Amino acid sequence: MKFGLFVPQGWRHDLVGIDPTQHWGVMAGLARRADGIENWSSIWVYDHFHPVPRPTEAGVHEAWSLMAAFAGVTGRVRLGQMCTCLSYREPTYLAKVAATVDAVSEGRLEMGIGAGWYEHEWRAYGYGFPGAGERLGRLREGVEIMRQMWTTGSATLDGEHYQVDGAMCFPRPLQGDALPGSQRNGIPMWVAGGGERKTLRIAAEYADYTNFDGSPEGFTHKSEILEQHCRDVGRDYGKIVRSANYNVVIGRDEAEVQERLAWIRSHYESAGLPADVVDSTVKQFEDGPLVGTPEQIVERLRDLESRGMTYAITYFVEQAYDLTGVQLFERDVLPELGDTEQHGHLWHLLRGE
Repeated sequence: MKFGLFVPQGWRHDLVGIDPTQHWGVMAGLARRADGIENWSSIWVYDHFHPVPRPTEAGVHEAWSLMAAFAGVTGRVRLGQMCTCLSYREPTYLAKVAATVDAVSEGRLEMGIGAGWYEHEWRAYGYGFPGAGERLGRLREGVEIMRQMWTTGSATLDGEHYQVDGAMCFPRPLQGDALPGSQRNGIPMWVAGGGERKTLRIAAEYADYTNFDGSPEGFTHKSEILEQHCRDVGRDYGKIVRSANYNVVIGRDEAEVQERLAWIRSHYESAGLPADVVDSTVKQFEDGPLVGTPEQIVERLRDLESRGMTYAITYFVEQAYDLTGVQLFERDVLPELGDTEQHGHLWHLLRGE
């Protein structure tokens, strides 16, 4: 199993209380730290402008600016967004930006892409908020444009939503069009979302990776739908890596897990969110699959792996303030899963050997 790590960027109120002059130092430091631990395959940010679970004046840093910045301060770990909203940027422009970041990172970029959902944010930025059918139509045409630009160097499409006539992308991404077992997208394409009729159909056609519901039952169900779409379009289902995102609340024992949940509650209260929003947010953390001791989390991950979830992207809400949860996960969870050679390296690294 591979593991990714979200770097706090403010979207989930995870830089509250830190002076904005220190935000980049915190983010860069956490990115460099993950870069030095082999079992972290990738680092991630969200593509959003206003925070959740409610818009506030808390600082949020833009995803693609961070992609370029992280490319400059790391050298091994791969860089992704979960996930880029296709309609926030014209797909031709986005393809060009991504190709440049791929060059700056020396071929370490992942492209997370989706149709978008945060209505408040859409309207506030002047994008309107078209219906789901139009947003998904844009997604389908957009990934086709990007694939053309990355693999051939130019794109032409007379679509319903986008009209492109010879948009050029030179140099093409360093990753080229020869990814083993891929859909030859150039940059690996993560189609995120679990819409069963359209999103998973787009994933069956274009995705190198998917990202959807991470609960055991939900993951199994969405996987079955994806497999049927793959049969319908003639795609090898086994060539698509299936991933999911997870909030991690980890403690050495149950008492420590509860202490961490109490910290999460107090943290969101300190952000000035209403009591009912704090309650619902804490419940989302409490109900997640990766809440518990290391042994419990390893057991749940093994169950998810047996269902085909082979890439877990993890989020630690306290990471900018307290690294003990991340360190416990690195010490007692990561060595139990994934590549044997990396396990040994990580085990000695964490012990300073």
